[in-house]
Amino acid sequence: MVTQVNVKLPRFPRGYHLISSFLEKYLDDLPETGIAHIFIKHTSAALTLNENADPTVRDDFESFMNKLIPENDPVYRHTIEGADDMPAHLKSSLLGSSVTIPITNHRLNIGIWQGIYLCEFRNYGGPRELVVTVYGE
Repeated sequence: MVTQVNVKLPRFPRGYHLISSFLEKYLDDLPETGIAHIFIKHTSAALTLNENADPTVRDDFESFMNKLIPENDPVYRHTIEGADDMPAHLKSSLLGSSVTIPITNHRLNIGIWQGIYLCEFRNYGGPRELVVTVYGE
């Protein structure tokens, strides 16, 4: 069995946002076992799996990535869409456009301290679209 669901996320402000609960609303008919592949259809945002309990982890992600890939670096040539655009593309490439998660007992089988993050790198990114492909029995 292979199914696919398009999920439209609301606009989130710049930062790292837990979307696990949001996704579970769209994935209420998961198979007994399988794999869920979650893909974001954007080049200035990313998905990742990380700590879901302490919100300072999300703040630290933002601070570290901004230090690693600063805005207004003179090496950037792609600047027409704003100071946050090229850094957003670089951050997106580093973290990635998808996560793959096992399905067990009709649920996403993530660790107790794990959550799925939308990593919004633009100041005004707008709504984001995900494609979730589920492979299972």
